[in-house]
Amino acid sequence: MRILIGASMIAMMAAAAQAADVPGTPDPAGGPPTPPAEVKGPDTSNAHPNEIVVTARRLSEARAAIQPSLGATSYGVTNTTIQALPGGDNQQFNQIVLQLPGVVQDGGGQFHVRDDHNGLQYRINGTILPEGIAVFGQTLSPRLIDHFALLTGALPAQYGLRTAGIMDITTKTGFQNSGQISVYGGSHGTIEPSAEYGGSSGNTNYFVSGDYRRDKLGIESVDGSSTPLHDKTTQGTAFAYVDHIIDSDNRVSLIGGFSDQRFEIPNPRGLHPELGYDVDGRTDFLSDDLDQRQHERTAFSQASYLHHGSQLTLQASLFARYSSLTYTPDVTGELLFNGQAQRAVKHDFAFGGQLEAAYRLNASHTLRGGVIVSRDHSTSDTSTYVFPVASPGPDLPPVQTGPYFAIPEKGGATEMTYSAYLQDEWKIAPGLTLNYGGRFDLYDAYRQEHQFSPRVNAVWQPAAGTTIHVGYARYFSPPPFELVASTSVNQLIGTSGEAPGTENTTPFAEKQNYFDVGVEQKLGEGITASLDAYYRKSHNLVDEGQFGAPIILQPFNYRRGTIKGIEANLTYQRGPILAYANFAAATAKGKDIVSSQFAFDPSDLAYIRDHYIHLDHDQKYTGSAGYLDHDQKYTGSAGFSYLIHEGALAGSKFGIDMIYGSGLRTDGATPNGGVLPSYAQVNLSASHRFTGSGFELRVDVINVADKKYEIRDGSGIGVGAAQYGPRRGIFVGISKDI
Repeated sequence: MRILIGASMIAMMAAAAQAADVPGTPDPAGGPPTPPAEVKGPDTSNAHPNEIVVTARRLSEARAAIQPSLGATSYGVTNTTIQALPGGDNQQFNQIVLQLPGVVQDGGGQFHVRDDHNGLQYRINGTILPEGIAVFGQTLSPRLIDHFALLTGALPAQYGLRTAGIMDITTKTGFQNSGQISVYGGSHGTIEPSAEYGGSSGNTNYFVSGDYRRDKLGIESVDGSSTPLHDKTTQGTAFAYVDHIIDSDNRVSLIGGFSDQRFEIPNPRGLHPELGYDVDGRTDFLSDDLDQRQHERTAFSQASYLHHGSQLTLQASLFARYSSLTYTPDVTGELLFNGQAQRAVKHDFAFGGQLEAAYRLNASHTLRGGVIVSRDHSTSDTSTYVFPVASPGPDLPPVQTGPYFAIPEKGGATEMTYSAYLQDEWKIAPGLTLNYGGRFDLYDAYRQEHQFSPRVNAVWQPAAGTTIHVGYARYFSPPPFELVASTSVNQLIGTSGEAPGTENTTPFAEKQNYFDVGVEQKLGEGITASLDAYYRKSHNLVDEGQFGAPIILQPFNYRRGTIKGIEANLTYQRGPILAYANFAAATAKGKDIVSSQFAFDPSDLAYIRDHYIHLDHDQKYTGSAGYLDHDQKYTGSAGFSYLIHEGALAGSKFGIDMIYGSGLRTDGATPNGGVLPSYAQVNLSASHRFTGSGFELRVDVINVADKKYEIRDGSGIGVGAAQYGPRRGIFVGISKDI
């Protein structure tokens, strides 16, 4: 019986999903927002602070025009929206993203965009944030965000390698020498102090923030209890931003962030080992007493130079990220329950450079191009504790033949990626824009692969308030380098840790053909509706699973994969009211596992070789609706907030949000052939800002109905443990402007 219980705190969320343009992105017709040359501000060396703010905003808009979301599907969230609904900026970033269309909740702090397992790229102020190896940790705090957009669909050529979704984050700027301190806490022993401050001096702006969190629900409960055993966590994050406006056309900026997060792995209650192993004379162990821990650290930095001229706008950036993961097992307990225990330490350091530019050739054509180069070095140091065993006969369990021993293994590898793209935004006619181009990607790691990827998007506005987009993208997505297994399966032959098989093909890059079509309609003042459909056909589809004791995901490939779905969004924002509702249905299937085969049961491999199966993060739906055939998944989210401006309650805000899922996969008659029950979680919030005092008080109730629901039940392809959503929690926060 496997007792490897891992996942991350999901203390449900708040944010509004709006299928609308984010400030600084192009208009729906695809035109860049860059101001014409004649409105450029004066030299700022002796400018008034307000002029500095205006110049900073103009340069930020120019930067956004280098990387527009032409033809892609974009869902935007502002910091004001984050603050308006349950949790505010005290929640983790993944909880906010769950409020967007087509996003599915999973354990370990994970979420899936359009049924892709991971495939996400994060950008801060246009600069790529390299991947890390953290599983539970949330490196980015909502406190640094001014606004962000999830870009998905048929993406323009500037986006590559990770293409399920682009998290395009814009940090706060334009500070007025002020800040805020706050304390937030409540159920599950939660306490979270935080502070942020932003200011300016001459032409230099800066912002810093930090928070510390401690609670007793660091990872999802394994049994649905509101007080899980052995689940404490301590988490700290820090962020700093500095920019300096050289003159009205040039700016340099620096960004840095750090997170340090420690987790206890929660224990199931009342279980005893059944495998018959003996550890130094001990044969019994109560699962309540297991002591497994994981420590994750991440640091990142970026340096950028932005130039904006009358025709040419460019940004040159350097970026770096360091991450580490240390898993400390309960050696005795894991040996008795699982037959193996593994102490693991992983380090990963990535850095690179990014040069991107937009050139306004004439009124009809804007050219964009860029080059990105990165280097990633990963090291692994493991000690795997196992028993020597012998097989007494066919269909009989192995028998221990001696005391346990350790198999040490150290290794390291380096990945290089090279990318270049060129595209043209062509305004064919008023209301009709075509964006076409291509990119070339090469990666060289455990194997070398490359691809040229054409892209084309058309955006049409046939009438005022109506926007239609249609696009095609060829994608190339290497497996997450830092997660590829380096342990030799042959060393475990003849031990209690022997894998189901010995075949271990190195994971391949995924190659996709992606089609997307959507429409957005403004129905009246403040009301916007959108509908988007997509179809993706993949070769060597990349998925991930947890196959060992450390809570570390490992990539593998299905030779063939098909993902398709549809998303709908309705948003109303006017005056004190914000309301939104999202709905999505999709299905994801794969056939024939062609890498990391050693981790799978041979009978499962044989079945999947000849049959399509649902991916483990796919959900259920039974029915038929034209484009959507049977076995779809449903996800949904909705929210409402109201701000009172007048009367005795002036300064008060009330909010509600919810998420719905139709249940992730579990094993049934076939691998991933079963489904878990559907669930819905509702959260409430109320806050009041005391006029003139700078104080604000808020109360949040998470999972109001105290709904007990499973995210995972511990079975399915690549699923390591059971995980439940959070039970009801009541939290109170107080903040003070400084």
